[in-house]
Amino acid sequence: MPPILGYHHLSLSVTDVDRSVAWYHQALGLETHSVVEGAGFRRTRLRSPGAGVTLTLTGHDGRSGAEPFDERRVGMDHVSFRVAGVDEVDALKRRFEELGIEHSEIKASSGGTAMITLRDPDNIQLEIFGGPAPGP
Repeated sequence: MPPILGYHHLSLSVTDVDRSVAWYHQALGLETHSVVEGAGFRRTRLRSPGAGVTLTLTGHDGRSGAEPFDERRVGMDHVSFRVAGVDEVDALKRRFEELGIEHSEIKASSGGTAMITLRDPDNIQLEIFGGPAPGP
């Protein structure tokens, strides 16, 4: 069987694509790579410069309900973005504070890792994780 090499992209459904795109630009420094419009949807692909990470934000016409995201429902729990190390987690914490974005305190481990959590405009839980990559 061919091995899975990694994720190609992650796609999140959002209530307002423009609002979410602006938030991810400002909060995480992601840049717009492309916009795709199709029958009943609009999708914006965001990338982290030089990192190969692609996050797609999709707005669907006629979406049902406007309930905010809740990780306790079946489906996705959270998205975790990896940064190089603890210093980068700390730098993002300062950025979130400057922008008035609510976030957790940094949770550090004795293994040299750290993480911080926050929520996007649709209440999707995000985690920023820094430190050594997990082993196989």
